[in-house]
Order: sequence, then C-alpha cells, then structure tokens
Amino acid sequence: MVFSRQELELLTIPELRQVLLRYGLKPTGTGSQKTSYITTLMAFPALAVKQLEDNRGLKRPTLSQFEQIGVILDEMGELTPEQSALIRVTFEGKNLTYPDRYQQERLLNLYKVRNHLVEVIELLGTM
Repeated sequence: MVFSRQELELLTIPELRQVLLRYGLKPTGTGSQKTSYITTLMAFPALAVKQLEDNRGLKRPTLSQFEQIGVILDEMGELTPEQSALIRVTFEGKNLTYPDRYQQERLLNLYKVRNHLVEVIELLGTM
C-alpha cells in the first residue's frame, strides 16, 4: 500500500489535488469531494499492477523482439584495442581536433548505445 486511508483523510482537498497532480492522476468522479481523490490514490497501485499483468500499457518485448536486440549487438561488433584506448582517453577529457573530434564523439555514442543495449538485455532477462 502506497498511501493509507488514514493518512489521506488528514489531507485537505487542495492537498489531495496536489498529490494527484504530482503523480499525473485525476480524481474519480467530479473531484468535488475528498472521496474522489482518496479513491484514486488508494486504487492506482493495484490498477497499475493489474494493467501490467493484463499486458496493457507498458509491455515486455516479445521473444523475437528480444532476440533482435541481440542481433543488433552482434552486428555492432566489439571495440578494437585502439577504439577502446580512444574511449579511455575521451573519458579522461582528452579530445581530438576537428574534424576528427566528430568521429570521436560518434565512437563514444556508439559505445554508450552498445552498453545500454547490453543493460537492456540484462534487465529484460531478469523479468
């Protein structure tokens, strides 16, 4: 339970409205009574979990989509020793002169993308 009814009952309508706004929620009904705010705040966690279980809203990728991420990683390849060294000096704040600096930034971005994709696979693998 995120909020207790007792905790919410102590709040005024303007305070309840602020809580709903903070989380991007709307009161049930007209919003003229505390109950409409409290109902929403008490119900939204269970609704969010149910929607996930019902495959509504944010969904886990299918197996084939998950596999495509692996294919993309394979196609991206691995850093060469020289590219790895350039990444290291980039993290040390050393930059090439232009126009090679654009390629240095491109390499750094590809490195970051690859690391994020590896993280995505690890995160999805634990689901």
